Amino acid sequence: MDLDATDLRILHELQRDAGLSNVALAQRVHLSPSPCLARVKALQARGVIRQYVALLDAKQLGLDLNVFISVSLKHQTRAALAAFEAQVCAREEVMECYLMSCQEDYLLRVAVPDIPALERFILEQLSPMEEVDKIRSSFALKQVRYKTALPLGKG
Repeated sequence: MDLDATDLRILHELQRDAGLSNVALAQRVHLSPSPCLARVKALQARGVIRQYVALLDAKQLGLDLNVFISVSLKHQTRAALAAFEAQVCAREEVMECYLMSCQEDYLLRVAVPDIPALERFILEQLSPMEEVDKIRSSFALKQVRYKTALPLGKG
């Protein structure tokens, strides 16, 4: 995808603060408001900018446990993968889900308030899934780094 330096500056600023007004964004990237808005709209139309979100503080919302769950499936057929993915994506506590290239098939990151909530999720949601063979959980003791901004290089 061909992005020039101005596009990269726009993306950098929006990753830092998606709530910027167009006028403030234009000032930060040294454009007038109309061309700035046109570039943002073009980036949205091309799918470079997918959506805007508010980042919330999980601890302040009572979601104190960040758990990584490795899941192995009984079979790795397309149907089994699709069924598992659909069920997992329907669960609100699943923050991320990755199909992996290691011994386990999937890695999930789950946000839950406490151990009983994790136990309920595993016993009532994951374990009953027909496709699931093995489940392993690891608790994050400390979040060392968390970011949502993608590395754009110099922008």
